[in-house]
Amino acid sequence: ALEEPISIIVQAVLTLLERTPPELAADIYDRGIVLTGGGALLKGLDKRLERVTDLPVHVADDPLTAVVRGGGKVLEEFETYGSVLLRPRRL
Repeated sequence: ALEEPISIIVQAVLTLLERTPPELAADIYDRGIVLTGGGALLKGLDKRLERVTDLPVHVADDPLTAVVRGGGKVLEEFETYGSVLLRPRRL
């Protein structure tokens, strides 16, 4: 039942890796991929991504709140992280 959504996630990761700028890709290849959010809890997703990308894949501690905690850290240390934020685009 979950095969199709997992396949979609895997394909999206592969597409993003292909489009990733070289300077960021180097970090990913050195450190691996960190899964966050509810999808990170899908059984076997981490192992499947490791197999198809040949990269280490880690599930974040408490993946359901990882993005919120990261966003909070950016806000707390905006002077440090503000330069990497993107400006919103108009639709």
